[in-house]
Parts: sequence; C-alpha cells; structure tokens
Amino acid sequence: MELWDIYNDERIKTGKVVERGQPMAQNEFHLVVHVWIKNSKNQYLISKRTANKTYANMWECTGGSATVGESSLKAALREVQEEIGIIINPNNGECVFNYKRQHADYPDFLDVYLFKQDINISDVIYQQDEVCDAKWATKEQILKMIAQGIFVPVFFYLDDLFNL
Repeated sequence: MELWDIYNDERIKTGKVVERGQPMAQNEFHLVVHVWIKNSKNQYLISKRTANKTYANMWECTGGSATVGESSLKAALREVQEEIGIIINPNNGECVFNYKRQHADYPDFLDVYLFKQDINISDVIYQQDEVCDAKWATKEQILKMIAQGIFVPVFFYLDDLFNL
C-alpha cells in the first residue's frame, strides 16, 4: 500500500494522508518526481516501462510519487534505486523545475531533477513490475522516439531540460 502526504495549493502539507488510487478533494495535491540522469557524453538514462503498466512498453525517465514523510529529494533517490537499481549521489544534481499540475484525478506538484553521473548500463537492475529495459539516449534520439510515439508523452518541459 502506497501512502501519499497531501499538500494544499500553496505546497504546504495538510497533515492528511491518502492511499494511492483513492480520490483526492479539490485543492489537494501530492508530490511527484521525475529524475533525469545525464552522463559526460550528454546522454540521458532512460528506461522502458513493462507491458502491464500505463504507457506500456514506452520509454521514459525514472520517476514516481513521494510517499508519506519523504522529501522530494529522498523520493527522487528512492525511485532511481527502486526502478533501476542505481544509487545516485545527491551532490551530483538538483531539482531544476517545479510545476503545479491540475490532473483531474490526482493533482500534483512535480519536481524535475537533473543529475550528472556516469553509470555503466550493465549496472542497471530492472524492477520487475516497472522496468524491462534501459539505455543511454541523446537529446536527438529522445526527440525521435517522441515523434515515433514510443516515448511517454507527458514530458512537456523537455525543451527547457535539454537547454540546461
């Protein structure tokens, strides 16, 4: 069971906790992180979602929801370790963007992280129910994957990210 802290529209914790999948009231938000890892060759580590997930068999960055008591950074580090088995040095990156998203069912605050770290792709360990592949890709390759419809289409901030 995954539990989320609930935030008000000013990003202040309300003290309320909601189980993932349960309805949220108006002006309630939870915290989501997207984590991009960039190597010294200007490639980004992307992973492929498993067939049982929404956006099945599509590529994406690592990410997910913060759980109760987690800071945004702790959620980012945990998601990377859980989904692809990599330990990220928190000193190698930072939160580069913050967004408030008004999704119909689960409004959220999205924190986008960019870490700069060289990782051997053979060190990646896939979380069985989440990830089935991983690879390094350039900005151009990711944009091509988006055009081909094989990259999750929710990364509205990519132009800004690629200019960092």
